[in-house]
Amino acid sequence: MNFTQQIPFHIMAKPIGPICNLSCKYCFYLEKQHLFPDNEKYKMPDKILETFVKSYIETNPANEVNFAWQGGEPTLMGIDFFRKAVELQNKYSNGKKISNAFQTNGILLDDEWCDFLSKNHFLVGISIDGPPEINDAFRVDKKGNPTTEIVVMAIEKMKNSGVTFNSLSCVNRLSGSNPLKVYNFLKSIGVDFMQFIPIVERLPDVEANKLGIELAVPPELDEEPEASEVTKWSVQPRQYGNFLNSIFDEWIKQDVGKIFVQIFDVALSAWVGYSPGLCSFAPRCGNALILEHNGDIYACDHFMYPKYNRGNILEKSLEQIVFSPEQIKFGNDKFNALPDFCLKCSVRFVCNGGCPKQRFLKTKQGDPGLNYLCAGYKKFFKHIAPEMAEMTNLIQSGRPAADIIEKTQPTI
Repeated sequence: MNFTQQIPFHIMAKPIGPICNLSCKYCFYLEKQHLFPDNEKYKMPDKILETFVKSYIETNPANEVNFAWQGGEPTLMGIDFFRKAVELQNKYSNGKKISNAFQTNGILLDDEWCDFLSKNHFLVGISIDGPPEINDAFRVDKKGNPTTEIVVMAIEKMKNSGVTFNSLSCVNRLSGSNPLKVYNFLKSIGVDFMQFIPIVERLPDVEANKLGIELAVPPELDEEPEASEVTKWSVQPRQYGNFLNSIFDEWIKQDVGKIFVQIFDVALSAWVGYSPGLCSFAPRCGNALILEHNGDIYACDHFMYPKYNRGNILEKSLEQIVFSPEQIKFGNDKFNALPDFCLKCSVRFVCNGGCPKQRFLKTKQGDPGLNYLCAGYKKFFKHIAPEMAEMTNLIQSGRPAADIIEKTQPTI
């Protein structure tokens, strides 16, 4: 095994494919049904499950191998599928530590599910965008009914069963204007680890007009790049920056060390001197692939198109797929395609140009590859710089970052 093949990698499995019991208005994944035959059953066969578990453990050089299960909605597979997955993990672990992460909308989480997830130490990510007036605007069931009450009940069940969980909140045009309403609601229902994922969906003019969508042009960046159209539910760049800034300002006053926000942790890691621990902000990518229910593996969750299909796990070894020249080039292109504007940016050490899927703007100089969220990222990372520097000093002097709360309290 060469040096490249000694690099840990991660595969997110989608055992139910693009099937869900909700109809979230901003979902980018359900339309992926067109990648499969009309009579597709969308359930991962036992042979693919066992091949995946065995080869993923054997091929991954890390001492701890994390299995991530997503969808669609993975609970639609039923508990027995995941019981079988855990049995296979134990069978093939070969001394490695195995962990599981599970992303769900929570609709089907009952006591049996929660008992299973707790006993098997699954880390559960639960999708909820905020209070009912925000969450129910987009996250509805197949009949258009609201879902917030059901999800909050699922969170209570998880707390009662001792399930470790966090929240995943999509930041859209509506929630992006209500940061503290979102943050305080999540705190009120017992969430202490939060992820805020920006919704950015670009549509060609023709398709947008066909759907009757009112196109929105992102606010001008300082460098006045060429703008591109996004859906009406996509968060705007500066709006996303303001959203994060407002939550950060609340968090830094009282919640450091109590509430954990993924992007804050990622930023602090970068300030301390480590590579950002999130693929969106890593200098290179390509080490986080997707396994579909039929065994096909794609380069990335955001690039599930035929061009990025790297092969089927029943036909190629995982080593051949993950470390193929095409996948290595895909990962390196993230850095190699950065425009000069990004290379010279003062916050590149934490941003690194953001996710390639969102790099559809041009700089003032006409160079392609500028991230749609650039203005928001710059606004956020520059805003938090003083506190990040202070927390870095605290950590390097052997003190907890939470000690910064003392410095933010008003003097009497």
